[in-house]
Amino acid sequence: MNLANEKMFYHIYPLGFCGAPERNDFQSNPTERLYKIIDWIPHMKFLGVNALYLGPIFESFEHGYDTVDYYKVDRRLGNNEMFKGVVRALHDNGIEVVLDGVFNHVGREHFTFKDLQWNGQNSKYKDWFSGVDFSRRSPYNDNFTYNTWDGNYNLVKLNLKNPEVVEYLLNAAKYWIDEFDIDGIRLDAADTLDFDFMRKLSETVKNRKQNFWLMGEVVHGDYSRWIKEGKLDSTTNYECYKGLYSSHNDKNYFEIAHSLKRQFSKGGIYQDIAMYNFADNHDVERVATTIKKKEDLYTLYTMLYIMPGIPSIYYGSEWEIEGKKWNGSDRELRPDLDINYMNSNKSANMVNHISKLSQIRKSSQAIKYGNYEEIFVKQEQFGFKREYNGEMVIAIFNSSENEVNLKEHNIPAGRYIDVLNDNNEVDLYNNREIKLYSNWGRILKRIG
Repeated sequence: MNLANEKMFYHIYPLGFCGAPERNDFQSNPTERLYKIIDWIPHMKFLGVNALYLGPIFESFEHGYDTVDYYKVDRRLGNNEMFKGVVRALHDNGIEVVLDGVFNHVGREHFTFKDLQWNGQNSKYKDWFSGVDFSRRSPYNDNFTYNTWDGNYNLVKLNLKNPEVVEYLLNAAKYWIDEFDIDGIRLDAADTLDFDFMRKLSETVKNRKQNFWLMGEVVHGDYSRWIKEGKLDSTTNYECYKGLYSSHNDKNYFEIAHSLKRQFSKGGIYQDIAMYNFADNHDVERVATTIKKKEDLYTLYTMLYIMPGIPSIYYGSEWEIEGKKWNGSDRELRPDLDINYMNSNKSANMVNHISKLSQIRKSSQAIKYGNYEEIFVKQEQFGFKREYNGEMVIAIFNSSENEVNLKEHNIPAGRYIDVLNDNNEVDLYNNREIKLYSNWGRILKRIG
């Protein structure tokens, strides 16, 4: 039993969510924008979430991933004392707090890089960065160049083989635990981090706080490598992120069925891992933009909550808001939202649907911990079984625009209640045919 499967996440990108200025002037007094998170706690509780993943909150120049000070909350959001109050309020309401840990790189305004700019080869921090080369100039016209994250010269890659750098970052992580009582860290760009560093980080934080949770951002590759070699608890599940929307767009459930079987069935490569599952996030276009037909969002979110792993909702997507990248900018993906406006002017249908899914998940050990077994898969219909400790749950999905009477399905004979649809009883002893409404699903819990 992996207790991480109890988690249901809400994901906020604070700088956008709180309406912070696009750039930091490093002179203004701290604002009180962070308190906006407290105003959203009742909404989060209605959605049933019990964990909040917050994007970068520490002092940076621009988007948060260009860290300037690991020990200070970004003045555009507030200050350290304000954030402590936010964490206390979240904890008082049963919501854990997971922060973005940006350990691969820092911003050009970080004091160590400023020292390198000023002192050049005499800087005591010249070995803090990867690939420093004084024989060439950087695109910013520094008298040296350096390695970056993905070619972005405003993100200076740290040398995680340097013990001083490692100690500095580990001390920062300990500070976040000791001062703010956070419950976990999401490792930004974990697919580029040094494995030795991740192991040391894991040992440090778990010795500091029992059940501390480490999740890595990994896009491609065998995710289990980061769990095994890096000693992380989970990684982002980008494979299923893609499968969730494209299986609906292409009317081809075989794609997501293949991924779920490969990952979670008996002998699956992530069978015992609580993967972090999501429909969208701060780096990709909103699922309401990606999906071709909005009706498919209902089966998509149902699948997200019933499949193995940990579900996560990106703020605003519960109202089906759209967001698209424009000219390489992520600003539309990370908007400032007003809770009163959203509740008054947006449809609550999806909000209520997700709330119901949360309650179904919370009340079912089979959904949280059960094994995974595919029952049938067709282009527009798909069914799988979750089973744990004598409890059996069958999830069935129909992406067709037409109502379907399903006759060939391999669902075990028995009596079931449909917990998604008014707890209607379904007798599969005497009648093997199952009616599926268009763009909808059924969650059948066996009772006899």
